[in-house]
Amino acid sequence: MRIIFTLLLLSITNVWAQVPESSELYKTLKKNDSLLFDVGFNTCNLDAFQHLLAEDLEFYHDISGLGLGKAHFVETFKKGLCGNPDYRSRRELLPGTLKVYPLSNNGELYGALQMGEHRFFEKPKGKPEIKGSTALFTHVWVLKDEQWQIVRVLSYDHQMK
Repeated sequence: MRIIFTLLLLSITNVWAQVPESSELYKTLKKNDSLLFDVGFNTCNLDAFQHLLAEDLEFYHDISGLGLGKAHFVETFKKGLCGNPDYRSRRELLPGTLKVYPLSNNGELYGALQMGEHRFFEKPKGKPEIKGSTALFTHVWVLKDEQWQIVRVLSYDHQMK
Protein backbone atom coordinates (compact mmCIF):
# COMPACT_ATOMS: atom_id res chain seq x y z
CA MET A 1 0.00 0.00 0.00
CA ARG A 2 2.84 2.37 0.86
CA ILE A 3 4.43 1.80 -2.56
CA ILE A 4 1.19 2.60 -4.38
CA PHE A 5 0.75 5.79 -2.32
CA THR A 6 4.34 6.86 -3.06
CA LEU A 7 3.94 6.23 -6.79
CA LEU A 8 0.66 8.17 -6.84
CA LEU A 9 2.26 11.07 -4.97
CA LEU A 10 5.22 11.13 -7.39
CA SER A 11 2.94 11.12 -10.43
CA ILE A 12 0.89 14.03 -9.04
CA THR A 13 4.08 15.97 -8.23
CA ASN A 14 5.36 15.52 -11.80
CA VAL A 15 2.16 17.01 -13.21
CA TRP A 16 2.90 20.29 -11.41
CA ALA A 17 6.67 20.29 -11.91
CA GLN A 18 8.48 22.90 -13.90
CA VAL A 19 9.61 21.81 -17.32
CA PRO A 20 13.32 21.16 -17.91
CA GLU A 21 15.42 23.78 -19.69
CA SER A 22 15.82 21.34 -22.57
CA SER A 23 12.05 21.21 -23.25
CA GLU A 24 10.51 22.91 -26.26
CA LEU A 25 8.13 24.88 -24.00
CA TYR A 26 11.00 26.27 -21.92
CA LYS A 27 13.03 27.19 -25.01
CA THR A 28 10.05 28.89 -26.66
CA LEU A 29 9.19 31.00 -23.62
CA LYS A 30 12.84 31.86 -22.99
CA LYS A 31 13.04 33.07 -26.61
CA ASN A 32 9.88 35.11 -26.06
CA ASP A 33 11.39 36.57 -22.88
CA SER A 34 14.40 37.60 -24.94
CA LEU A 35 12.18 39.28 -27.54
CA LEU A 36 10.31 41.15 -24.80
CA PHE A 37 13.38 42.35 -22.94
CA ASP A 38 16.71 41.88 -24.74
CA VAL A 39 15.28 43.23 -27.97
CA GLY A 40 12.13 45.16 -26.99
CA PHE A 41 12.85 46.68 -23.59
CA ASN A 42 16.60 47.14 -23.96
CA THR A 43 16.51 48.67 -27.46
CA CYS A 44 12.98 50.16 -27.57
CA ASN A 45 12.14 47.97 -30.57
CA LEU A 46 8.37 47.60 -30.15
CA ASP A 47 7.96 45.71 -33.41
CA ALA A 48 10.04 42.85 -32.00
CA PHE A 49 7.47 41.87 -29.39
CA GLN A 50 4.04 43.42 -29.99
CA HIS A 51 2.75 40.17 -31.50
CA LEU A 52 3.43 38.50 -28.13
CA LEU A 53 1.00 40.77 -26.26
CA ALA A 54 -2.66 39.82 -25.91
CA GLU A 55 -5.18 42.61 -26.55
CA ASP A 56 -6.56 42.13 -23.02
CA LEU A 57 -3.11 42.26 -21.38
CA GLU A 58 -3.09 43.04 -17.66
CA PHE A 59 0.16 44.43 -16.21
CA TYR A 60 0.45 44.46 -12.42
CA HIS A 61 3.42 46.43 -11.07
CA ASP A 62 4.16 46.96 -7.39
CA ILE A 63 5.39 50.53 -7.96
CA SER A 64 3.66 51.94 -11.04
CA GLY A 65 0.29 50.22 -10.57
CA LEU A 66 -2.08 48.44 -12.90
CA GLY A 67 -2.05 48.80 -16.68
CA LEU A 68 -4.90 47.38 -18.72
CA GLY A 69 -4.74 46.48 -22.39
CA LYS A 70 -2.09 46.08 -25.04
CA ALA A 71 -2.68 49.58 -26.43
CA HIS A 72 -2.11 51.16 -23.00
CA PHE A 73 1.06 49.13 -22.45
CA VAL A 74 2.52 50.04 -25.85
CA GLU A 75 1.68 53.74 -25.45
CA THR A 76 3.17 53.84 -21.94
CA PHE A 77 6.28 52.08 -23.24
CA LYS A 78 6.66 54.55 -26.14
CA LYS A 79 6.16 57.68 -24.03
CA GLY A 80 7.85 56.48 -20.84
CA LEU A 81 10.86 54.25 -21.14
CA CYS A 82 11.48 54.96 -24.81
CA GLY A 83 10.29 58.57 -24.87
CA ASN A 84 13.26 60.14 -23.12
CA PRO A 85 16.41 60.40 -25.28
CA ASP A 86 18.44 61.40 -22.20
CA TYR A 87 17.78 58.17 -20.30
CA ARG A 88 17.97 54.46 -21.05
CA SER A 89 17.14 51.41 -19.00
CA ARG A 90 18.38 47.88 -19.50
CA ARG A 91 17.06 44.60 -18.12
CA GLU A 92 19.01 41.43 -17.56
CA LEU A 93 17.56 38.06 -16.59
CA LEU A 94 19.44 36.65 -13.62
CA PRO A 95 21.01 33.32 -14.64
CA GLY A 96 19.39 30.20 -13.26
CA THR A 97 16.18 31.92 -12.10
CA LEU A 98 13.86 31.30 -15.06
CA LYS A 99 11.23 28.64 -14.41
CA VAL A 100 8.38 27.49 -16.65
CA TYR A 101 5.30 25.58 -15.52
CA PRO A 102 2.84 24.20 -18.08
CA LEU A 103 -0.90 24.78 -17.77
CA SER A 104 -3.09 22.02 -19.16
CA ASN A 105 -6.79 21.30 -19.44
CA ASN A 106 -7.51 17.57 -19.44
CA GLY A 107 -4.01 16.86 -20.71
CA GLU A 108 -4.02 19.53 -23.43
CA LEU A 109 -1.50 22.35 -23.09
CA TYR A 110 -3.21 25.77 -23.20
CA GLY A 111 -0.77 28.02 -21.36
CA ALA A 112 2.20 28.37 -19.08
CA LEU A 113 3.52 30.29 -16.11
CA GLN A 114 6.97 31.80 -16.51
CA MET A 115 8.75 33.10 -13.42
CA GLY A 116 12.14 34.54 -12.71
CA GLU A 117 14.22 37.32 -11.30
CA HIS A 118 15.67 40.21 -13.22
CA ARG A 119 17.92 43.19 -12.61
CA PHE A 120 17.57 46.63 -14.14
CA PHE A 121 20.27 49.13 -15.00
CA GLU A 122 19.91 52.85 -15.59
CA LYS A 123 21.97 55.04 -17.88
CA PRO A 124 21.44 58.79 -17.91
CA LYS A 125 22.85 60.39 -21.05
CA GLY A 126 26.56 61.10 -20.74
CA LYS A 127 26.93 59.13 -17.51
CA PRO A 128 28.00 55.55 -16.78
CA GLU A 129 25.38 52.83 -16.35
CA ILE A 130 24.41 52.11 -12.74
CA LYS A 131 22.55 49.24 -11.10
CA GLY A 132 18.88 49.82 -10.53
CA SER A 133 16.39 47.53 -8.88
CA THR A 134 16.13 43.77 -8.82
CA ALA A 135 12.63 42.31 -9.06
CA LEU A 136 10.63 39.13 -9.44
CA PHE A 137 8.28 38.53 -12.35
CA THR A 138 5.54 36.11 -13.27
CA HIS A 139 4.10 35.98 -16.78
CA VAL A 140 0.97 34.06 -17.74
CA TRP A 141 1.17 32.87 -21.34
CA VAL A 142 -1.73 31.46 -23.35
CA LEU A 143 -1.42 29.41 -26.51
CA LYS A 144 -3.93 30.86 -28.95
CA ASP A 145 -4.11 29.71 -32.58
CA GLU A 146 -0.63 28.13 -32.20
CA GLN A 147 0.79 31.51 -31.07
CA TRP A 148 2.02 32.22 -27.54
CA GLN A 149 0.67 35.46 -26.09
CA ILE A 150 1.25 37.00 -22.72
CA VAL A 151 -2.01 37.84 -20.97
CA ARG A 152 -0.90 38.70 -17.44
CA VAL A 153 2.31 40.24 -16.13
CA LEU A 154 3.19 40.53 -12.47
CA SER A 155 6.29 42.58 -11.71
CA TYR A 156 6.93 42.75 -7.96
CA ASP A 157 9.36 42.87 -5.07
CA HIS A 158 11.43 45.65 -6.65
CA GLN A 159 14.42 46.24 -4.40
CA MET A 160 17.66 48.10 -4.62
CA LYS A 161 20.34 45.47 -4.05
